Amino acid sequence: MEEPWKQVTDKLSAWGTAALEMLPNIVLAILVLIAFAILARLLTRAARRPLQRVSRHRELHDIALGALKIGIMTGGVAIALGVLDLKGTVTSLLAGVGVVGLALGFAFQDIAANFMSGIILAIREPFEVGDVVEIEDFLGTIERIDLRATVGQTFTGQIVTMPNKDVIGSHIVNYSTTGQWRIEVDVGVSYGDDLDVAEEAIRGALEKVTERDQAQEVDVWFTGFGASSVDLSARVWIRLPEQSFLLCRSQMVKHIKAAVDEHGLTIPFPIRTLDFGIVGGKELGPALEPTVERLTANAA
Repeated sequence: MEEPWKQVTDKLSAWGTAALEMLPNIVLAILVLIAFAILARLLTRAARRPLQRVSRHRELHDIALGALKIGIMTGGVAIALGVLDLKGTVTSLLAGVGVVGLALGFAFQDIAANFMSGIILAIREPFEVGDVVEIEDFLGTIERIDLRATVGQTFTGQIVTMPNKDVIGSHIVNYSTTGQWRIEVDVGVSYGDDLDVAEEAIRGALEKVTERDQAQEVDVWFTGFGASSVDLSARVWIRLPEQSFLLCRSQMVKHIKAAVDEHGLTIPFPIRTLDFGIVGGKELGPALEPTVERLTANAA
């Protein structure tokens, strides 16, 4: 029993001696970590204001500051391990992080694409919360902008979640950028109506629309000859977001219809007449008599 016990005590003694020899390095490594932690805190606090000038997206600020803090602390850990003479451990850790990062990149490439697209949207800011936008088949207001998806609400009340990689790859029409939106209603009047009277009547109807921008003139333009009417476009402007697109268009239709009736004008609508009296230059009845007689005989 003496020999094994002696081996244990020798081993413990060697470990104790090594610990005492490494104690200054351990203290220095701890001080390095503390210094880098303080440095990370100071630099992230100093970088917050410049980031706010680049973008107003708070989540983007947090991610950028978090990445800065992690980078500084990673450097501190690498230096601390070097002080402890653990350079091999640093190399192994970096290699492991690279392999794990590569595997995660392949596994979550869609999530990463949405995330990077969200960062680009946050920097460019093509729209903000509350803007009226058109993105592919979506037309409505922006409710929320995340780093993975953009959430909007249509004018019919549905909530639509759009991945950011699809948003950034689509055509974006922002109706709130200028604060104005032109509303158009197409109308047709009869070929027998006086076009000057029709123009003045519809112009007067548009001026009665309360939901329009009163500072902008209304427009009435004839656009062409239709199948049963002379076509024209009635146009007004609204201010966003104070005035409603749907309410303005509704008022336009109501006032135009009232003005047309008041001035004795006509809004033609297509009429289709089916005539079964003549077929091939002959009356249809006599032409069908042999067929009717044959069917009657077969039924008997």
